[in-house]
Amino acid sequence: MPLLPFLFFLLLLSYSSHCDGLRFRGVGVNYGTLGDDLPSAARSIGLLRSAGGAAVKIYDANPAILRALSGSGLLASIMVPNQLIPLLASNQSAADAWVSANLLPFYPATRVRFLLVGNEILSDASIANSTWPALVPAIRNLHRSVKSRGIHNIKLGTTLAMDALAVSFPPSAASFRPDIAEPVLRPLLDFLTRSRSYFFLDAYPYFTWAQNWDSIPLDYALFQGNPSSSYLDPGTRLIYTNLLDQMLDAVVAAMCRMGYASVPIALAETGWPNAGDLDQIGANVRNAATYNRNLARRMTARPPPGTPARPGVEMPVFVFSLFNENQKPGPGTERHWGLFNPNGTPVYEVDLTGRRPTATYPPLPPAQNNTPYKGRIWCVVAGGRKTNATELGSAVSYACGQGNGTCNAIQPGGPCYWPNTLAAHANYAFNSYWQQFRKSGGTCYFNGLAAQTAKDPSYGSCKFPSLPN
Repeated sequence: MPLLPFLFFLLLLSYSSHCDGLRFRGVGVNYGTLGDDLPSAARSIGLLRSAGGAAVKIYDANPAILRALSGSGLLASIMVPNQLIPLLASNQSAADAWVSANLLPFYPATRVRFLLVGNEILSDASIANSTWPALVPAIRNLHRSVKSRGIHNIKLGTTLAMDALAVSFPPSAASFRPDIAEPVLRPLLDFLTRSRSYFFLDAYPYFTWAQNWDSIPLDYALFQGNPSSSYLDPGTRLIYTNLLDQMLDAVVAAMCRMGYASVPIALAETGWPNAGDLDQIGANVRNAATYNRNLARRMTARPPPGTPARPGVEMPVFVFSLFNENQKPGPGTERHWGLFNPNGTPVYEVDLTGRRPTATYPPLPPAQNNTPYKGRIWCVVAGGRKTNATELGSAVSYACGQGNGTCNAIQPGGPCYWPNTLAAHANYAFNSYWQQFRKSGGTCYFNGLAAQTAKDPSYGSCKFPSLPN
């Protein structure tokens, strides 16, 4: 290896592994709380430790969780809510107050490793004017506040999704979106370089594979190591054996293109859903267990494998997520990323230390949806959940108010007016809304009141609209 690339490789290795004296080794877990049936913070931390987790990432400075982490030995990452960013950017005193109220009462007994300012804010165009310009100033103000208190082993940054890239394939051609590259990412990358922090990335091979299932082998997305499932980047001649490495190196290339070749990456979120809606491909326990077990084994290997563009480089990694969270909105997969069910039972067994041999795990259930569902699907009131009339009525009003003629059939004289019950009308309204708007992002959820079904709910002269999946 020529001298200069060799020295650069050593710099990266040292930078990502020892940049602050509080070494991150192992795999962490994202601990969300969007559920009405989750166990206590203390029990949750116990479950995380039972899975071999080395760290935890939380989405706000939750006092109960931070207290439960005290003395646990686990490293912690705290997220600063998106809505606070403009205030923290405009006022150093506000940043000082946030640190005093949310960090100092728990530190150092709780081993806080990262402060992440905002969650994927550059994916939300609605806050482009109000929040994007404030991101880096808010990070800087919090950094000053932390340093002024003599704390030197907490790194600051923000989490970004893969949609920060305008081009991501092939990895060598990747570049950041022009609307954020200069105004936001250049000052961010400059801060990360000067503070020796990380580019925190949320990277989900599941979504890329699900959108391209007919051209990306499932083995390639699940780290299955099939020799036929590899990709040669024509620009660098590097060979990729899994989709996550390909995604990570696309970000590496984009940073290099802007002149920031030495900023290390931390994987703030990754994982695979263990269930989903009928029209969501590949979301099952078998794939989720395979992905997370292989991820843990790979990320805890010694020496670390790194990626083709950065071989041998360690990176912090957080799996998403600790629990299946029943109050997360959106498609069914959103509520099914957990390692554990809310009652504390594992969705599947996993050892995040990466040391457990594959042969010692119990058999996994077969995967039944690794190709798209071809039947018809309807959206109706979810069974097995108690609902009150006010809640259901509000959901029906919303569904009927969104489209032209969405609920004409359940008006007096319409073919679906009888039986004139709230439940029957809700079935029709939910389905009619979903069939109209599913292609533009509408979901069969309605705050947990609705669910997909393959059973035609039509009756008599009342025909429920349906589209083939």
